[in-house]
Amino acid sequence: MIKGKGIPLAISFLTGTIIIIAFFIPHAPFGSFEEISLRWYSIIAGFTMLLGVDSLLRLHTNKIKRKENHWAYSIVLLFGFLLIVIVGIISTIRYGNAFLTGSGFMYMYDNMIIPLQSTMFSLLAFFIASAAYRAFRARNFDATLLLITAIIVMFGRVPISEMISPKIPIFTEWIMSVPQMAAKRGIIIGIALGAIGVSLRIILGIERSYLS
Repeated sequence: MIKGKGIPLAISFLTGTIIIIAFFIPHAPFGSFEEISLRWYSIIAGFTMLLGVDSLLRLHTNKIKRKENHWAYSIVLLFGFLLIVIVGIISTIRYGNAFLTGSGFMYMYDNMIIPLQSTMFSLLAFFIASAAYRAFRARNFDATLLLITAIIVMFGRVPISEMISPKIPIFTEWIMSVPQMAAKRGIIIGIALGAIGVSLRIILGIERSYLS
């Protein structure tokens, strides 16, 4: 009899094994299991979103009650969350779909959420510049090679490089298509092998960190 933590381990083992079999044997009854599992994944993902929303609201509500540092920002977050939900419900009732152009929800999305996202991502430019400065310092041969390559690629991406010599953009494309692509594929292969290893550890019950 499977009890306690054995239940999620058994579910992980059976589900992972069936999906692997369905990948290599795309015939009934395994052929349709991938589609069924994707439906179940959508259902489970919906419930996890509800849990995430509940956790977010609890966290900021407790922060406001205890008046922790920057608790005023939690009030802004809760107000924005409730406003978006209310406007989304009203837009759904009025238009039948909150994502239609002209609805109040899409108006808020286009004029509030997207500008806020752009602002957040624009802040990354400063962090990228700082990281690039630290990475491109010519402290040794490898760093010097990286610096020279970065300068060539950046210079080859601007129009003035083609005015100086048509070979500069061609050389830049060669760097991106051959040396850069070789390193990129090596990294992707490493990520794939790591993902396979972790997946097998989860299926076999060796990796149990998700149970904590």
